[in-house]
Amino acid sequence: MFEPLPDIPRLYTAAAEWSAVVLYVVLLTRKGPNRRLAIGAPLSLIALIAIQLFAGRLPDSLWIPGMLVAVLGILASVKLLSGAHWVAAWHLTFRAFILAEFLASLEWQLQVYFLPHVDPLCALGITVMSASYAVIVPVWGALENRNFSSEEPLSLENKDLLMGLLITLTTFAMSNLSFLSTSTPFSGRLGPEVFYIRTLVDLAGLAALYAQHERIMQIRASAEVASIQASLEAQHTQYLQSKAAVEELGRAHHDLKHQIALIRSEVDPEAQRADFAELEESVNALGHQYHSGNPVLDVILASKASACNADSIDFTAVADGKLLGAMSSMDIATLFGNALDNAIEASRRVEDPSHRIIKLALHAMGEMTVIRVENWYSAAVSQDESGNFVSAKPDRRRHGFGIKSIRYTARKYGGELSTSFDGQWFTLTVILPKTSDPVS
Repeated sequence: MFEPLPDIPRLYTAAAEWSAVVLYVVLLTRKGPNRRLAIGAPLSLIALIAIQLFAGRLPDSLWIPGMLVAVLGILASVKLLSGAHWVAAWHLTFRAFILAEFLASLEWQLQVYFLPHVDPLCALGITVMSASYAVIVPVWGALENRNFSSEEPLSLENKDLLMGLLITLTTFAMSNLSFLSTSTPFSGRLGPEVFYIRTLVDLAGLAALYAQHERIMQIRASAEVASIQASLEAQHTQYLQSKAAVEELGRAHHDLKHQIALIRSEVDPEAQRADFAELEESVNALGHQYHSGNPVLDVILASKASACNADSIDFTAVADGKLLGAMSSMDIATLFGNALDNAIEASRRVEDPSHRIIKLALHAMGEMTVIRVENWYSAAVSQDESGNFVSAKPDRRRHGFGIKSIRYTARKYGGELSTSFDGQWFTLTVILPKTSDPVS
């Protein structure tokens, strides 16, 4: 006959909750030093311990409300330490709560088995608990690491919370059912059996939440890849259309120049001479072409220059197109097309026409090729929690992939993208190795 086993000390539960909170906050905010975490973590630990000690004094009839208060304590800790939006905070709270349940259950089960006569609140008991958490938490963190990116925010929607909530409630209910009643088909009746069921169910719930999170990330990644691919194809299609338009424009320019010269030789009044000079200047502007050394880049520059001219944007380009010899036409169209489209869109929002300025430079610097696009801007630059730029267009799910497409293309050739803005000038810089063959 087995004797009833002691329940998990409240101090152990609070330490498990705090460990889980810190783990997920670190995973979410690892892009740089987190002052919130450094300052708030000790306060969070004190608060979670206080909540658990308070809940431990409540009568059994208030056990569920006490657990709800504990969950809210985890939520507050995640929110304050990470600064995440509420949807992400709730999502991480579900995961931290179940991880804490599993962590405390597993450690306590092992401690009771191997050290049954050790006071859990003595120095040895607390040391064993701390050492166990210090081993288990990093192991789980290593598994979670692949689902959190330092460059991409945790992209979640309200509907994503429903499944997480159902998994959390089911896991918690099933793992603690034996403590509420032994008269159900799913309850354990012996002490070790109850502990085993709780630990196993918590592990299953943790795995289910992990799979749910991974699935969410896969869906988001697939949608993003599809959007980037659509952007690549759109830029290439635009390049082909621009190429045909520029060629047709060049032919028209050539024919018109000859026709103007013919008419001028026949008609020579001073007034008409001035009119013809103005007409010829307009035709010359239409027929302006770039000769960078790369025909694909020439077409893109001519097309974007025409768009700039239509919006009274002063566009200048100094480019050595020969440096792009190893880059495919689609990648050139993607890189320069997206960069200039973003600059043109920002310039259109500048009210003062004299400040609508775009400057493009393509040159060599040592063993590197440098591409720099600068534009004057007036509207606020929107960024998400991870520093990524957010589209100003209404449908952000279908827009805002220009910078990502440029970064994707740059990394394809072993390069990197950087951006900076100082309140007036926005600068986009791409650095590529001179031998910029695609990286396999």
